[in-house]
Amino acid sequence: MMDRKEALIREAENLPTVFLQEVLDFVQFLKDKATQENLETALLSESALRKDWLKPEEDEAWQGL
Repeated sequence: MMDRKEALIREAENLPTVFLQEVLDFVQFLKDKATQENLETALLSESALRKDWLKPEEDEAWQGL
């Protein structure tokens, strides 16, 4: 069974050239979307993690580094 990446490559190889830029734009859009979602997750996590980061025990644990 062909994996998805191989199937995508095969389909791209058979596309008319005029569509390749559109496919490339869509791939970049998906990558940007994933990056944005990761950034949003990190920002949302910050307030929850801040409670632990601001504890005196945390400062002590990291002093020697």
